[in-house]
Amino acid sequence: MKNICVFCGGEIREKIVTVVKECQGEVFIVENVPAGVCTQCGEREYSATVASKLEMILKERKAVQKKMLVPVADFSLA
Repeated sequence: MKNICVFCGGEIREKIVTVVKECQGEVFIVENVPAGVCTQCGEREYSATVASKLEMILKERKAVQKKMLVPVADFSLA
């Protein structure tokens, strides 16, 4: 049975993605995250286990392997 996107009705396929989140004023990039991704609109779904692990990583700063500088643009100035 196919998983269907609740937003557009497209097919959800399992992929490995990169998640970018802001937490307490810091930007975190979490790589190699399993997710269901809609083939039409790109909406992502995470299992309860994955979502819980993401929260733990952000809260406890676990699994941080490297830090890097990231360019930041201001939309209002462009």
